[in-house]
Amino acid sequence: MWPPVRFISEAAEVAARRHKSMMRKGRDNEPYANHLAEVANFLAVATNGADAELVAAGWLHDTLEDTETTTEELSLRFSDRVASLVIECTDDMNLPKAERWRRQVADAPKKSADAKLIKIADKISNIGARIRSNPTAEQRADLIEYTDWAEQVVAGCRGGNAYLDEMFDDVVRRAKASL
Repeated sequence: MWPPVRFISEAAEVAARRHKSMMRKGRDNEPYANHLAEVANFLAVATNGADAELVAAGWLHDTLEDTETTTEELSLRFSDRVASLVIECTDDMNLPKAERWRRQVADAPKKSADAKLIKIADKISNIGARIRSNPTAEQRADLIEYTDWAEQVVAGCRGGNAYLDEMFDDVVRRAKASL
């Protein structure tokens, strides 16, 4: 395995290149790679940088559902653990949104401890991206719907990392205060 810094840097490069034409939902004209960087950073801080594979999986958590990347490629280029974590965090994009959301709530308590951390970091990032100082009615509705659902998902993921639990609670408080 590569040194941790190179391992994480490689994951960042792959994630950014694979998502190069995607823009993030929520924040205006922000590259999608910023979301991936934010998730990876939350995980790095939460673990004091001690788990390069977890941080790499944070960078790569959306690659299977958003790009042509394969599980085999992730296993070969990174590790079986990284590939497994990304698989655990991947939605079946062939399903309707309501069913994907239902499954995330139902499956959250069954995930591995590390996949739960990625899920919490992902929800923190996504809620934060939806907070606006003067939201339109549509933006308010989206923030309310997403935050209510994310709270249900995270309820099944809590307890593995106090920092991420606190960050999630803080972003939910900020979201509700912005309404």
